[in-house]
Amino acid sequence: MTEAEDRKPRSDEARTTYDPEITSEFAVPQGLVVPRTGAESETTSEFAVPEGLDSPQPADAEPEGSAFSLPSTYSAQHAPALFTPPTGVPAVSMTKDAPWQDRMRAMLRMPVAERPAPEPVPKAEEDGPAVPRVLDLTLRIGELLLAGGENAEDVEAAMFAVCRSYGLDRCEPNVTFTLLSISHQPSLVDDPVTASRTVRRRGTDYTRLSAVFQLVDDLSDPETHVSLEEAYRRLAEIRRNRHPYPGWALTAASGLLAGAASVLVGGDLIVFFAAAVGAMLGDRLAWLCAGRGLPEFYQFTAAAMPPAAIGVALTLAHVDVRAAAVITGGLFALLPGRALVAGVQDGLTGFYITAAARLLEVMYFYVGIVIGVLVVLYFGVKVGGGQLNPEAAVNIEKRPLLQIAAAMLLSLTFAVLLQQERSTVLAVTLNGGVAWSVYGAMYSAGNLSPVASTAVAAGLVGLFGQLLSRYRFASALPYTTAAIGPLLPGSATYFGLLSIAQNEVDKGLVSLAKAASLAMAIAIGVNLGAEISRLFLRVGSAGKRRAAKRTRGF
Repeated sequence: MTEAEDRKPRSDEARTTYDPEITSEFAVPQGLVVPRTGAESETTSEFAVPEGLDSPQPADAEPEGSAFSLPSTYSAQHAPALFTPPTGVPAVSMTKDAPWQDRMRAMLRMPVAERPAPEPVPKAEEDGPAVPRVLDLTLRIGELLLAGGENAEDVEAAMFAVCRSYGLDRCEPNVTFTLLSISHQPSLVDDPVTASRTVRRRGTDYTRLSAVFQLVDDLSDPETHVSLEEAYRRLAEIRRNRHPYPGWALTAASGLLAGAASVLVGGDLIVFFAAAVGAMLGDRLAWLCAGRGLPEFYQFTAAAMPPAAIGVALTLAHVDVRAAAVITGGLFALLPGRALVAGVQDGLTGFYITAAARLLEVMYFYVGIVIGVLVVLYFGVKVGGGQLNPEAAVNIEKRPLLQIAAAMLLSLTFAVLLQQERSTVLAVTLNGGVAWSVYGAMYSAGNLSPVASTAVAAGLVGLFGQLLSRYRFASALPYTTAAIGPLLPGSATYFGLLSIAQNEVDKGLVSLAKAASLAMAIAIGVNLGAEISRLFLRVGSAGKRRAAKRTRGF
């Protein structure tokens, strides 16, 4: 046996690598046992080149584990947006059958890094449409929705859906009462592109609102490719569309609405016609003020005067009618139920700046109505010597069939005033009849609180409206706004104003507080009914939507 064979270790578990000719300081000293972990040597020197950096690594080889080695799941073309959070990325099911409103609401509440990537869409150009043009189209669509009375959450969802349909996923829309803005950042190293648009004019046209929702639905449909030029052309047609009802039809609808509201509070045929005439005169007077460029505050003040004047005149003429029902019916056509519901809904969904602005607008409208009615009632009290009696319309006769018919007529005429599509008028009329039936059953038959009865009835309106909007993939406003018309607090508002005019300020404030409670019950009930439909029914739902805040106020 040679000297080298004699120095060879006897076991496979421990071997020495001593060579007498190696004098490097990196050589393993004689007698040092180095455990063998594999057939290949493991280089641990800091001067060693990491495997895979210069020389390609085989497909089946294990990663070295160095800081310079790429993860096995990394792809340059599909690089992650930021990083994976410690809690993991939640799996969100975005089914194609879900309405785009639900899908966009769910993704807007996620951080940018957790949003699912959009599916690639075919583009006519190699690089896709220009980012500024897409942002401009998004802002124009958001402007029409916000000006039409849509709540801020749905406006943001629509804006995000438009950007996402053209491949701009890293977008952040922002909606306030008068300003729309959107920012797009292609990557973490690129400069963001930001655009904004101011909403200066507002108009009530639910036909135009439905057309915009249909355009957004077509844009967000992965099976329907709408080019940018085609989207601009359709948007221009929507902006140029004519209202479905002429001006004389709107004036007649306001008169029928006031007449139906007067029947709800105990009026007869004479009261019906008196309230209708007063409301039509007020509508024409408001149109005259608008043509002269006066703000809406003065338009509401002028529109509230003719119904109050007719009611006071009937009282002073000793006509045996319910004059209070005439004034109450005229107020129904002026109460801003649409803005109230949208304002409360924005507050409940976390858009507090927009909610505060909408509610401030509602307050100005109410103040205008109060001033118009108070001026007439004050002179009526002075001339008539305090003969106006607010208790004259308290004992309302129970006429369920007639009142249900009046409630349905009120909802129908309200839908006409909102310029709704003719295909939605029947559904909202039936929804208003159901709401009044539930309110009457709970308040008159069940002797429950009017606030609780109003909230439950408004909740059913919101629930049915949300179901109908899901069925047609459209906005819920055309199915809910007109249906809450019979529930608006017209009589409580009138009694409060009359008490203040008769120097009974405490009693008047209590009645106005009751009117405010009823208005809040309507708005919260409508929003709660819509949320219940998303929570429990889950028809084509897109997964759970994160809450706006989790701080509980601190």
